[in-house]
Amino acid sequence: MLVAGPDSVAHVPRFDEPNLTRDGAEVCELLKEQVPTQPPLPELIEPADPPGVVSPVDEPLVAVDHRRIITLENYRRAGWTHAHEGAWLRQSALDRLGRAADSLPDRWGLCVFDAWRPLPLQAELYDAAYGQPGLPPGFVSVPDLDPMTPPPHLTGGTVDCSLTLDGIPLGLGAGFDDFTERAAAAALEDETGTNRELRRWLYWTMRSAGFVLLECEWWHFEFGTRRWAGITGNDPIFGPATLDAPAA
Repeated sequence: MLVAGPDSVAHVPRFDEPNLTRDGAEVCELLKEQVPTQPPLPELIEPADPPGVVSPVDEPLVAVDHRRIITLENYRRAGWTHAHEGAWLRQSALDRLGRAADSLPDRWGLCVFDAWRPLPLQAELYDAAYGQPGLPPGFVSVPDLDPMTPPPHLTGGTVDCSLTLDGIPLGLGAGFDDFTERAAAAALEDETGTNRELRRWLYWTMRSAGFVLLECEWWHFEFGTRRWAGITGNDPIFGPATLDAPAA
C-alpha cells in the first residue's frame, strides 16, 4: 500500500482506480472502426454446486507475455498491498488466451486486468469489497483455504480481460470492478450499440478458446476451475497455485 507523507492523506486503494480503459464505443467512433455484428449472448447459468478439486494437474504458472496482449496490473498500480508485478496464468490457460488474441482482426487485441491472484490479495480484496453491507455475493470470491474449493483466481485458470483497439484498452459499457448491475455480462443485451456488440464479441472470442464467463462480470473468464467444470461437465483441472510451487 502506498504510504502518505506527513502532510498528506493516506492512500487507500479503490476498486475503480486506476481507470486504465476508455469507453469502447467512443474509441471505435473516434478511430472509425466498425465492430462486426455478433450473435446474442446465451443464457448464462451459475452452477449451483460445482465439483471440488480432487486430482489437480501439476502445471506451472507462467507470465503473460504475448505481442497482442497488454497487461495492465490494475491492483499493483492501485496500491493493493499483496498485488504482484505482472500477470500470471497456467500454461494451458495462457495458450488459450493467446489463441483468442490471435483470432482477432489486425487492429484488435486483448488487455489483462488481473489473472492469478495470491490468497493474501484475495483476502484483501474480499475484506474491502464486503466490509460494507449491500454488495451482492459473487463479485469477489471467499478466500477459501481448502485446496478442494479454491477461489477461481488462486488457481491460475482465471483471467479478467477486455478488448483493445490500436493498443487502447476498452471498457465495455462499465469499467473493471464496477460492482453494479451494469457489470453483468447481459446488462446491455436489451440495448443497441457498439458496447453491446463488443461484449458479445469478447464473449464469443473467449468461449471459442475454451473459457467460460462469470455472469455478473463481463470481464471474468475461467478455464480449468471448479466453475468451468460445473458449466462444461468436466472435472476441475487446477487447484491452488503459487509462483514458487504451482499446483498442489
